[in-house]
Amino acid sequence: MRASVSTRARQSVAGLILELAHKTEALQADLTSKIDLARVEERLRNDEHITLLLNNAGMSVEGSLVGGDLDHLETMIHLNVVATTRLAGAVAVGFASRGQGTIINIASVLALAPELFNGAYSGTKAYLLNLSQSLHQEIGPKGVRIQAVLPGATRTAIWEKSGTDVSKLPAGILMEVDEMVDAALAGLDLGEIVTIPSLPNIAEWEAFNAARLALGPNLSKDHAAGRYKTALLKP
Repeated sequence: MRASVSTRARQSVAGLILELAHKTEALQADLTSKIDLARVEERLRNDEHITLLLNNAGMSVEGSLVGGDLDHLETMIHLNVVATTRLAGAVAVGFASRGQGTIINIASVLALAPELFNGAYSGTKAYLLNLSQSLHQEIGPKGVRIQAVLPGATRTAIWEKSGTDVSKLPAGILMEVDEMVDAALAGLDLGEIVTIPSLPNIAEWEAFNAARLALGPNLSKDHAAGRYKTALLKP
């Protein structure tokens, strides 16, 4: 079943590429530049021919927050959070008004496991997951498809750019990028809001998400929980 879905997704994308090949236009931009970012936003906001936004731009920073390069971390946050938010916000207005369109945000499994990497990077990916889930709630009913993809370690240029030697990663955790893309497209074809390419059993994610939602009624109360009152009474 997975193979047929993946093949169908690939065929549809390949067909679209062939159909639009003569119309392809590259819009080069540095998304950490306010001028360039504004130019891309304007295009997304005004070009009704755009039907899909893939928020794939991102970077990582090796090392911890303590003693790290704060300027480098700020650049990462701007690219991973500010730019992706502005692009999604720019395109979402038209998508919602037209009742169709797709926004795919490339997050990371580190959104669910901040202990495995530095908190600033995993925090940006958790933000993208939250943004995607909120956008689905906001404009999903208007016909806009939202997907957050949470890859694990994937063989891309991001490792070299962050100064990480992929050969030192544990065996069995590094996925080839083509397979990750196949899984992401299959997840989109299946209608998933959150796609985790490496996760064998989707029921585990569903249980995690259900537990999160079950917290909702108790997250805001007019009194503190009893355990904190008990703690105050201890000598």
